[in-house]
Order: sequence, then structure tokens, then C-alpha cells
Amino acid sequence: MNAEAIASFKPGLLSGVRKLANNLGQSQSQTQNNSARNPTTSAEEPESDGKVKTKLMSMWNNMKYGWTVKVKTNFSKDSPVWLLGRCYHRKLEDTLDDTTAIACSEDMIGVMDWEGIEGFRLDFQSRLWLTYRREFPILNGSNFTTDCGWGCMLRSGQMLLAQALVCHFLGRDWRWRPEEPINTGALDRSDRMHRAIIKWFADTPSPVSPFSIHTLVRLGEDSGKKAGDWYGPGSVAHLLRMAVKAAARDNDEFEKLCVYVAQDCAVYIQDVVDECQKTEGEETLDSWKSVIILVPVRLGGEKMNSIYAPCLTSLLTLRHCIGIIGGRPRHSLYFVGYQDDKLIHLDPHYCQERVDVWNRTFPLSSFHCRSPRKMNLSKMDPSCSIGFYCKTREDLDFFVKEVKKFLVPPNQKCEYPMFVFCEGRSRDEVHMPRLSIPDDDIAVGFESDNDLECEEFEIL
Repeated sequence: MNAEAIASFKPGLLSGVRKLANNLGQSQSQTQNNSARNPTTSAEEPESDGKVKTKLMSMWNNMKYGWTVKVKTNFSKDSPVWLLGRCYHRKLEDTLDDTTAIACSEDMIGVMDWEGIEGFRLDFQSRLWLTYRREFPILNGSNFTTDCGWGCMLRSGQMLLAQALVCHFLGRDWRWRPEEPINTGALDRSDRMHRAIIKWFADTPSPVSPFSIHTLVRLGEDSGKKAGDWYGPGSVAHLLRMAVKAAARDNDEFEKLCVYVAQDCAVYIQDVVDECQKTEGEETLDSWKSVIILVPVRLGGEKMNSIYAPCLTSLLTLRHCIGIIGGRPRHSLYFVGYQDDKLIHLDPHYCQERVDVWNRTFPLSSFHCRSPRKMNLSKMDPSCSIGFYCKTREDLDFFVKEVKKFLVPPNQKCEYPMFVFCEGRSRDEVHMPRLSIPDDDIAVGFESDNDLECEEFEIL
């Protein structure tokens, strides 16, 4: 069956499965009402129906997100492409145009990558792609063996954390080259670390996978969430902080890594330093933890305020940026770059089989995406969390100095920064914060059936 036939056949079949699941849900409600009126009705029937409904909904989601068409995203020959602090250009002989030069510091201009668009594709496919999976061990306290339809923001958060771990353990220059043989000690060490990072996100409740979907759901229970609930980018930022903190207690690999989450759009510098510095009693040790800084923000009301568009894209040109988790309304995405007014992203909405990562030579291809996608910046939901990674104290100082240039929208009479830096600690502040965000951000779950509506694509 060709791609066009699949695209036309898929909606009708999915609609039938969804209606069946909904009808079963209505039947379950009627059974519960009858049980209330008739005490002799078996209490096990609603529970049994609930399990069947869960399986039917899982089937519907697996079908909806398990089929895809190949997408060809077009990139302009006249504009640079930015990917997590690296710049690529089709026209290698050209320099940055005036508009881009204004938005970039001298430090950024130095990261022009003269490999061109092929260098971009290699860089993009080296990012870890964590998507919906099916047939993994049951999530605690539920009937779920898949996160299809509800776990997209958790997956986006996993991808952002995975990028930080790649920078921490392999470096920003690391590239995945599957076609090249592993014939040196350095390549073998890189391959083993590459696989180790993936194992930390494996879909299992095991302690050796401290950032699995099972771990994140379990941590979410402390705030009243359960498997199947939707998360916002701010909630996921706090889950990642808790997950890394717990992992550092049980795994030596994370002893020199911490996560700081901004409060009310304010980064308190001394709080960050306190997280990074090791202490024994009242003595500060000569040691420093690398830090992941996550900043939940809301850039507008129901829609994103366009004045923040140049700020957002400028942040993606910083070498410290590890991406943005957000998306369009009810559809989470992990943004990693941009060209012109379109954001480049990795999309978790593709359901794949669970991989047995305990096999020493497990396949890596399903953890890497070869097809970059773009979305108009104007379609972005205003709620998102922006991530940064600073390896050393010098890195942190440089980042704080550099990022301030891009937080205030250009040509604005009043200053409305995306977020602010405050000296000192948050506990020492007695006044109300300058900025605030709601308790939770966007609810992300069952998305529109037209998952490619934001794409410039063609059926191949």
C-alpha cells in the first residue's frame, strides 16, 4: 500500500476504533450506575471493562501514531540554519546577512559550520529522539503498557535531558555515524557511552534507567499526577530536576551534575552556585557540578506574543542552549533550532516498539531521527521551558553575561524580559517577583488528527 493510500485509509479506521472505545466507556458508565442500583451486580465488571477500554484506546493510539508518511522539509538556500548553537548554510561562500549579524554576538559568529546543510543533517540526526513506545512493562497503578496519546511532553522532556547528557558525557561536537566501523578505542568508548545514555531512558521501572517514563510517572505521583495524565512544560522541568537528584544518590555517573529550575521566571544566581558547589558541613569543597538550568516561561496569553519571537530564536543560537520543550496547543514538541521564522523540532508523536536495550548490540536507529521538521513560530504555544547547560563555573558566568542580551524584545519602549537574573538567593527575597507564570502551563495530550498540518511536506 503506498503512502497516499495509507493517508486516505488511516482516518476511517482510526475513527472506527475510537468510536468502539468511546462506546465501551459509555457502557462502563451505565454498568456502574446499574451497580449502584443493584448491589448484586459484580464489582469486577467495571474494572474488567476499564481494562478492555484501556487496551482499545492503546490500539487506537498505536495505529494513529504508528503509521507515518515520509516528510521532506524544505530549507532555504539563502538563510542560515541554526541548531543548538551551531550555524549551517547552503551557500558556504556567503557571510551572515545584516539581520542575522544583529541577532548574533561575536562568539556566535565563530560557530559557523562550513560543512553546509549536510553538516546540519549529520548534527540533527545525532540528537537523541525519544518517542512514544508500546509493549513496555505496565506503569505502576495503571493498565498502561504504552504512553501513546498522553506522554508526549514527558518524551520531549526526556529529549532535552538527553541532549544535556550528551553534552556532559560526549561533548557538543559528538556525532553519530552509523555507517562508519568502530575500529578505534575512542570510537568504542563513544559508542558505549552513547548506548549507556539511551539505557538511562529505557522504558522499564529498573533503577538502572533513572529517567525512564516509569520513573517520571512515579515522581509525578507526588504532585497528584498518574499514568495517562497530561503534563505542562513547567511540570516536566521539575520532574527532570527530581529525577537527576534521585539518580545522583544512586549512580556515581551523575554525582557531578545537577538541575536548577527557575522560580517565577527568575534565575537566582546564588541558588545556582549553591547547587553546583559541594560542601561538607560549613566548608566549601574545591569541586563544581555541571548544571542544567531550566526556565519555564509563558510568552503571551492564549497565543504567543510575537514580540518574543526574535528573543526565542536568538536563544537557540547560544552554545549553552540545549533546546526548548513546548509545542503548539495540545501537541508537545522539542525545539532544537530554526531557519527564518520556522522552528526546527523533534516530534515524539510516533509510536515504536520497545527496544531491548540490554542486548549489547541493540539497534540504535529508532533513537535517531533523519527527517527534520519545521513549524511556523507563530503557531507555538506561549508556555514552554527553555534549557541551558553550563559545564564549569566559567561557563556559567559567561552564559549569564551573554544571555541577558537576548531576553528583552527589540524596539520595545518598556522592558518585558522573557526571564530575569537576580543576585542572591530566592529565600532572601521579600518582595513579589517581577514576573509570574500559572501553576501549570499547557495541557498536552490527544492531538489533532492532522499531525502534519504545520509542515511543508510532500509525499515521497
